[in-house]
Amino acid sequence: MSKKGTLIVTLALLLSNAMAGLDGTIVNTALPSIINDLHAIQYMGWIVAVFLLGMAVATPLWSKLGERIGNRRTYEIATLLFAIGSIFQALSSNIIFFLIARTIMGIGAGGMNTIPFIIYADLYTNSRKRAKVIGYATASYSAAAIIGPLIGGWIVDVFSWHWVFYINVPIALISILSIQIFFKEPKRISTSQKIDYLGAGIMIISLVTLLTGIQMVETGSLSLTISLIIVGLILLIVLFKVEEKAEDPIIPNRLFKNGPLVADFILFALLWGAFIGFNIYVPMWAQGLLGLSALLGGVTQIPGAITNFGGSIVAPSIQSRLGKYRTVAFGTLAFLICFGSMALAGVTTPFWILLVAGVFEGFGLGLSFNVLQISVQEDAEKRDIPIATSFAYLLRILSQTFMSSIYGVILNHALIKGVAEAKGKVSIDMLNKLSDSQSAGDLPKNLLPLMKKIMYSGFHNIMLIALVLLTIALIFNIGIQLKIKKREIG
Repeated sequence: MSKKGTLIVTLALLLSNAMAGLDGTIVNTALPSIINDLHAIQYMGWIVAVFLLGMAVATPLWSKLGERIGNRRTYEIATLLFAIGSIFQALSSNIIFFLIARTIMGIGAGGMNTIPFIIYADLYTNSRKRAKVIGYATASYSAAAIIGPLIGGWIVDVFSWHWVFYINVPIALISILSIQIFFKEPKRISTSQKIDYLGAGIMIISLVTLLTGIQMVETGSLSLTISLIIVGLILLIVLFKVEEKAEDPIIPNRLFKNGPLVADFILFALLWGAFIGFNIYVPMWAQGLLGLSALLGGVTQIPGAITNFGGSIVAPSIQSRLGKYRTVAFGTLAFLICFGSMALAGVTTPFWILLVAGVFEGFGLGLSFNVLQISVQEDAEKRDIPIATSFAYLLRILSQTFMSSIYGVILNHALIKGVAEAKGKVSIDMLNKLSDSQSAGDLPKNLLPLMKKIMYSGFHNIMLIALVLLTIALIFNIGIQLKIKKREIG
């Protein structure tokens, strides 16, 4: 491809990151209005989980589809699904329709967000140039994440939450048309290997079963919940055995025999599992506890978006001096400061504390993500770069899906417990209204302190769990560094 064509294709793919940044920050800003309008505070975890679940089950399949029909067509199909899901979410009038549409959007997002990184590996064989492009991808995400809360908050305050989903549609169409016209895809090596339908089917069923069981903790019957989790785990073991014999496995077992690659995967899962707690619940904290508008709730995401970009820019230079694991360790420390601040914050904590916490959250993400993304592609065998890239993204999504379910369970448990202890003074419907600053004014003022205390207990416990994950990540990271140092000395 010519330099001009490569540039246009790169810019078109960067729009994927922009859409991800827009969707994440705009939706998080609009969530309080959505759950109030659809009477869905008890489905808070599901709203996040179904999107991530759609991404999780589809991500490895998109990379395999790319190998069969080409990455260009695969990207176009995935992005079109993302746009269709956006439209139907905007048209939703009840929570069930909304969740179905969000699942469709998540399935599309699985390909729309992972295929570009596979294409980057083809377009930029030089790892330093590829690192710069991935840095630009982070920048496009960050820029959209800066604009997203402002646009989302303004749209929710002036119009309605339905309109925040229409923004994705023109961006998706521009990206699809640009890729169709300018991307000259390398000729694929034809394969006669059979498609691993059995592995794909078992993977989808196992993930859906496992994550549904996790989401039903505290809301479903104990026997059904435990049964779903056990069946999901058994199916994952069956999947591992099936993939050993598959001619063209969806997830090759050889990936797990690569020590450095497995270390990258583990760090991906731990860090992203913690990150999702801030991304989802801090805007809700600002609106529900501090009584701020949707616009200001979205503003809590802006400092992190700015420092995310800054962290991604300085990460390569820091890595060249300290190495990847120390760089990721510094990113983890920034995360710890962020969540430590939120865990210590009280019901009436000042708004600026949320903004400062966001500064450290974004910087930690910027330092960690780019380093680990490049590391996965360098640690994998050349033939495994597409599937390793895809699987790293899958682990990221699975971690966020799993932890969003856990966080949702924690919040639901706190709300149900608080309502029970209030002995009829407070209801779940009242807490629905509290989460949205526009409807909170209708609540009895004498009960606001009690309702805020109930909601705060859920948020506080979520921040504590995220701190535990980050502590485990830091200990694991230090353990790897000590092992490497011991091997070098020996």
